[in-house]
Amino acid sequence: MFGQMKRNVVHFDLDTFFVSVARLGNSALKDKPVIIGGHSDRGVVASCSYEARRFGVHSAMPMKLARRLCPSAVYLQGDMDSYSHHSRVVTDIIRSEVPVVEKASIDEFYLDLTGMDRFFGCSSYTAELKKKILRESGLPISYALASNKLVSKVATEDAKPNGQMEIPFGHEKGYLAPLAIERMPGVGLKTSALLKRMGVETIKLLSEIPEPMMRNLLGKSGIALSRKANGRDDSPVVPYTEQKSIGKEETFDNDTINMAFLGGELVRLTERVAFLLRKQQRLCGCITVKLRYANFDTVSRQAIVPYTANDNVLLAKAKELFAKLYDRRMLVRLIGVKVSHLVGGYQQISLFGDTEENVRLYQAMDTIRKKHGSHAVMRAVGKLERR
Repeated sequence: MFGQMKRNVVHFDLDTFFVSVARLGNSALKDKPVIIGGHSDRGVVASCSYEARRFGVHSAMPMKLARRLCPSAVYLQGDMDSYSHHSRVVTDIIRSEVPVVEKASIDEFYLDLTGMDRFFGCSSYTAELKKKILRESGLPISYALASNKLVSKVATEDAKPNGQMEIPFGHEKGYLAPLAIERMPGVGLKTSALLKRMGVETIKLLSEIPEPMMRNLLGKSGIALSRKANGRDDSPVVPYTEQKSIGKEETFDNDTINMAFLGGELVRLTERVAFLLRKQQRLCGCITVKLRYANFDTVSRQAIVPYTANDNVLLAKAKELFAKLYDRRMLVRLIGVKVSHLVGGYQQISLFGDTEENVRLYQAMDTIRKKHGSHAVMRAVGKLERR
């Protein structure tokens, strides 16, 4: 590794985040098995405490099965408003201390401390930051310090709960070697099954497969997987910024005052934006609606929302913003919808009240859109003929 720049990358992950937030508001939940998700038996588990995991409960499990495995657990409805608030609290603490931060999801962060060891010592600096997060937010958090994002993320799982690890520079491959291939990010069920049929069950064995063979086996992703198995990952820590956004807008052929049509366009645009969020595996924390009147005056309003990619949540807020915006009774020439404050995450984490059927409905609709385009399936109101 002579000549290779020594990077210092930290992966922070809030422990059982939803459960920890619930315990902040109710200390009686401490040390008890806690399961968060939809109340009905057809709902799914969004999060569960370590105490519940000992009974075999895990995220995305049907609630009916979770109740059977752990009937003594405390079952709670999710509260995305609260989770979003506490996520922002932790984000602000980290950003006040570290110049380069990537908010990977609602509850995990990458920090690039490269070069800071000359002044502070990355190990002690990160340990102090962990203490500060716990002290100021009340939330337990685990981390791993390594030379790249891949190793730091994998090692954080070994640091949990409420722990810390450091993988010394040059020891990345050795650390990964004995781990099961399922621990490697990017190895899903199909890839895992394929590799196991070849007798590859550990990352060490995966690292010994020549790159050309991996390319033949899995294409470009095989090359990337081979490099990861050898502990190599050059992906940068992408600075988090509230300015990242996804938006869609429509300028009409003819200015209109038809409220049914404008409402339909608002629904159509919001659905498209929500689909793009889910396609990119992101959640948003802010939505903006824009109007341009016939005289070219342009107005907009935005609102903070619980982190979500749920059509229903975004549509309700978009309609509320539109009602506040449209106050002139003038012809409208353009309408737009934009979401921002983006973080990584999946739509399902905001569907605490949804049944398995509703979750599958969203997934089925998105599958159709990915194959045939975002207009392939939408609410009927969004299909109103343009005027």
